Amino acid sequence: MSSKLFKKFSSCLIWFLAFSCIFMWSGLKAQTSKDAKAYYARGVAYDKDGQYHLAIEDYTKALEINPKYFGAYYNRGVDYSKEGQYDLAIKDLTKALEINPKHANAYNNRGVFYAAKGQYNLAIKDYTKALEINPKYFSAYYNRGLVYEKKGKYDLAIKDFTKALEINPKDTKASNSLDNIKKKKK
Repeated sequence: MSSKLFKKFSSCLIWFLAFSCIFMWSGLKAQTSKDAKAYYARGVAYDKDGQYHLAIEDYTKALEINPKYFGAYYNRGVDYSKEGQYDLAIKDLTKALEINPKHANAYNNRGVFYAAKGQYNLAIKDYTKALEINPKYFSAYYNRGLVYEKKGKYDLAIKDFTKALEINPKDTKASNSLDNIKKKKK
């Protein structure tokens, strides 16, 4: 091997080894650390990569260290829902809301999970609570409108879709839902 080629190869190998060590160290830190934030951060990374089961494992480890970690309960609940485990998702968001009862997104998402299970009255209750916290919460109006529509309460659905469109006039889903329900009502 020529001297120049050997130097390039050596340089590449050194960089590769350095990055590998950094990557392995960061993984080991989360594995061996008693720091809930490290597990939480790695859980977020797994979540973004679509590896929900690994994210759930790390959120669980974060919660073992810090049982009052709102974000870990919230994110784990959302990830449980992505795996179709709505009962566990609802349980985690309920726990998150015990920690932070003013989190409109948690109420909205728990409402979505209740609706997915056909528990429409509980879903409506959560969407309504989210709207008490944030009266301009588009998704809560839209989601509650969908549930009202499923329950055959078309006037209430129209009211919610209309309110959602006042907040976000360009949203095509809300616009289409409003048009469809008006046709049903005729």
